[in-house]
Amino acid sequence: MTPSSARNPLSRSIADVAPATVHGPAPRLDATDLYINRDLSLLAFQRRVFAEAASASNALLERFKFISILGSNIDEFFMVRVAGLWQQIETRNLELSIDGKSPGVQLELIRQDVTALMDEIYSLLRDDLTPALRKAGIAILKLEELNPQQEAAAADYFHRIVYPVLTPLAVDPGRPFPHISNLSLNVAAVVTNGDGVERFARVKVPGSLPQLVPVPAPQGELAFVWLEQLIIDSIGTLFPEMEIVETSVFHVTRDAELAIQELETDDLLESIQEAVWRRRFRDAVRLQIHHAMSQKLIDLLTMNLELDHNDVYRVDGPIDLSRFRALLNLERPDLKDRPFTPSVPQGLVVAAKSDMFALIQQADILLHHPYESFQPVVDFLRVSARDPDVMAIKMTLYRVGPKSPIVEALLEAIENGKQVAVLVELKARFDEESNIEWAQKLEGEGVHVVYGLLGLKVHAKIAMVVRREGAAIRRYLHLGTGNYNPQTARLYTDLGLLTCDEEIGADVSDLFNHLTGYSAKKSYRKLLVAPHSLRGGLEHLIKQEILEHKKSGDGHIILKMNALEDAGMIRWLYEASKVGVQVDLIVRGVCSLRPGIPGVSENVRVKSIIGRFLEHSRIFYFRNGGNEKIYLGSADMMPRNLNRRVEVLYPIESPKLARRLRGEILQRYLDDQAGSWLMASDGAFTHVPKQSGKKLFSSQGWFMEHHGG
Repeated sequence: MTPSSARNPLSRSIADVAPATVHGPAPRLDATDLYINRDLSLLAFQRRVFAEAASASNALLERFKFISILGSNIDEFFMVRVAGLWQQIETRNLELSIDGKSPGVQLELIRQDVTALMDEIYSLLRDDLTPALRKAGIAILKLEELNPQQEAAAADYFHRIVYPVLTPLAVDPGRPFPHISNLSLNVAAVVTNGDGVERFARVKVPGSLPQLVPVPAPQGELAFVWLEQLIIDSIGTLFPEMEIVETSVFHVTRDAELAIQELETDDLLESIQEAVWRRRFRDAVRLQIHHAMSQKLIDLLTMNLELDHNDVYRVDGPIDLSRFRALLNLERPDLKDRPFTPSVPQGLVVAAKSDMFALIQQADILLHHPYESFQPVVDFLRVSARDPDVMAIKMTLYRVGPKSPIVEALLEAIENGKQVAVLVELKARFDEESNIEWAQKLEGEGVHVVYGLLGLKVHAKIAMVVRREGAAIRRYLHLGTGNYNPQTARLYTDLGLLTCDEEIGADVSDLFNHLTGYSAKKSYRKLLVAPHSLRGGLEHLIKQEILEHKKSGDGHIILKMNALEDAGMIRWLYEASKVGVQVDLIVRGVCSLRPGIPGVSENVRVKSIIGRFLEHSRIFYFRNGGNEKIYLGSADMMPRNLNRRVEVLYPIESPKLARRLRGEILQRYLDDQAGSWLMASDGAFTHVPKQSGKKLFSSQGWFMEHHGG
């Protein structure tokens, strides 16, 4: 199946794409038609993910992986983006979007876009992926397809494992409509006892059990049935001597944004814990139902969930696409990507066993994940925990992950008498509970734990080791673009710097004093820090590029990030384009800038790269008249990153590392064809066309080939 966004491939390169035609003078840079709606842009990103699922060039189980990612992404989109628009309507705090649309208009456009996308996803599953899976010897069966042996095995599994876990909840005058928790999968049952009165009951599909239940299959093959189908098939056992009138599956998505009145609380930890608990009870924003559900049952659900008919999405297939992720656990390497082992720079292999600090003193070290292993970062903290001359370790933790070797190193440092201070950001969306658990464990072992700041989310990725060296004190640093999470470091592309630069070290010390104590400091020596100096610093770099271009005519800005939606930053990029600066944007997701508009952005090119790994690194390059300036860090060009978070961009000052970043890493991204989507001035993305007999260049493939272990 071909995704709709790729049906008309361009026959030209990004440099040849004709700009949109406008008549008369160039528009004002604050005109709403110069900007693209962030939510519709985010849905356009989901279509690029869908294209990976639709591409026969990807391994079959990896295509299902992209389907599961789509399911999770769309769930989060409703929990956050759609919920936010509804909050505006309900509170009458209406704000027009960057492109001038009201919340109501945006909701209607979102409904249309999501409906079309979901239709394409389920068509792909039904007509392509599921048949291909069966051809490969893995069958996901419907109940009517089970043979007698499979029926017996399924019934046995239901009675032994599933039945004891189920709790039917009836609705009648004495028992109110039950709470339907966020993202839960449910079976709706309508029953009667022969008196003509129909009664409703809800049965929650247990998330603790495997969603794909194995049943007997021929030798060398595998067969499964969805758990909710087993429940529906045997639902009569839950309602003995009752007649089953109707059964159907439904799935509820709720507003998941944490509403925390931080300025009114004395205990941020307690507030977060309460807010996480309340999340389960926030307003519903979407109801997914099986397409055959009766209108009477739909009306009952929408009335009790306080939803409109426009909030109902019919599904012809298994609801909750994220569950397809379970297929990745199958032992079928022939249906998966070739295993990849990251490399470890040889010097760091030796340093981990001897003196990592001496190696960092010799030169700054740049790590490119996942192509280069995250293990040196873990080793840096482990060596620091054991080194008798290390006096203190300070770091930020945003998304840590389970069984974290980072946390283990910090605990070992405490055992060895080091002073350890950690800022654990409790407001990391959907990781709040995990972070609370880690924070309490660290605090219980004697670590100085700070639970974020009032009104700000700490998103910076920094670690500092303070070491006594003779009569002096030296600070060793790791600064990154991604989280201190070894699991995601194998899946996301990120960059990390190990350095002992004195001025950067002094900046990081000042920043930690701000995070853990009281400080009104707003300027730093080398770091750009939000919310104080990051926006102004980026504006200065763009202004400087404009000035340098007017002198030499070879201005060039290359920005790689996850999202670009800040109107102020976009206007400065438009200003740069207007004077002739070449602006190359590599934006994975949301991009609210329109390239190719005459008189405004004809010198701006936008591409998005989608591939095996999630592009997550942020790189900010400015040619600066030949005196190149390159910054890396945790921030995207979004209002929240620039205004409402603690973010850090750090400079790359080593000429050797700067050459690597510009000549190797950024250039490979600019050269990429295989994973690249090119953005037109109307916001539409088109996949780079294939050329007959020519293999397209893949930046991720090149990095794996040249840096894999």
